[in-house]
Amino acid sequence: MKTGVRDQVGIDSYRGSGVRKKKAKTSSAFTLIELVIVIFIISLTTALIMPNLWDTEKRAVKSEAKRVGNTMRYIYDEAAGKKRDYLIKINLDDGSWGYESETVSRVFKMNGDVMFRDVVVPSLGEVSLGEIALKFGPTGPEEPVILHLMKDEVEYTVMFNHMNGRAKVYEGYKLWEQEAEDNRQESVSSKK
Repeated sequence: MKTGVRDQVGIDSYRGSGVRKKKAKTSSAFTLIELVIVIFIISLTTALIMPNLWDTEKRAVKSEAKRVGNTMRYIYDEAAGKKRDYLIKINLDDGSWGYESETVSRVFKMNGDVMFRDVVVPSLGEVSLGEIALKFGPTGPEEPVILHLMKDEVEYTVMFNHMNGRAKVYEGYKLWEQEAEDNRQESVSSKK
């Protein structure tokens, strides 16, 4: 029993003797590695996001050009499939466009300040003001159509081929002659 008391007294006297263990200092600062990792993550995120913010005008015009081209293709297919006449109306003044038939009518508005620069049809020439109406019968429109869309300095061209109902979207301002030249250059380079 005395051993237990002595041990108890020894522990008490050790605690009361003023001898204390030093606590490890905790640091509240960041290490160099932690800072480098955080800077790397921020840089990577910025590199992935910033190009999307810089390209918004180009992307908006391209998106609208695709939407117009896809709608023209849809009207071509609907007119042929249902043996009905459709009318595509393009208002160059307010940037609206749409289509109508005996049973359906839809009107669209350009998004993001995208506007029609002009519409080129062989029988009318280049039209840049007012409203233009294009008739799509069961065999398609009677002539090819070129639509130029723009926002600030960015331009896209929609070329609609009346023979096969295909719409192609090009960056920049193009006319039929330029497309023919581009196709010739592509076929020459592919033969090499």
